Amino acid sequence: MTDPNSRPFLINKDADGNVRLTVRSTRYNSQGYPLVTALLQEELFKTATAARAFAQEHFGARPGDYATK
Repeated sequence: MTDPNSRPFLINKDADGNVRLTVRSTRYNSQGYPLVTALLQEELFKTATAARAFAQEHFGARPGDYATK
């Protein structure tokens, strides 16, 4: 399972009540400091399960790769 601080997929709701998926990638600079890049996906989902299915299909996500905050 992935470290909770570096889970690559964030699932949350927007102001309109749609579920959104953010794909995060972490890399480290020469001093070992983590640099996190977050990319909000354009797709809107009705449920978190639909967002998980999308992440599994398009990004190869596994159980435990998701965060909600």
